[in-house]
Amino acid sequence: MARKRPAASGHHSVYVVYLRNPNGDGKAGYYVGMTGLTPEARFENHKRGIKAARVVRRYGERLVPRLYAHLNPMPYRKAVEMEQWLAESLRRRGYVVFGGH
Repeated sequence: MARKRPAASGHHSVYVVYLRNPNGDGKAGYYVGMTGLTPEARFENHKRGIKAARVVRRYGERLVPRLYAHLNPMPYRKAVEMEQWLAESLRRRGYVVFGGH
């Protein structure tokens, strides 16, 4: 009899960064991304210029875990979907959103 493999929980995460005035219009925005690192490590890489999104490096203030922490971790494919869903959800609420490919 074949054994069932346990469902993979994955190690990928989605994350959201608060951006201070990225369009120069006085309004804040968000950057939505996904990573195989912890969101904290990925944010630090952005700020240090390592595989960084320019908008996060210049305007990124802090992570916003209340928008994503309950979702993590997840398998890669789910993270790809969740990144897009989270970005669109924020856009539908009227926020300026970068990333979320």
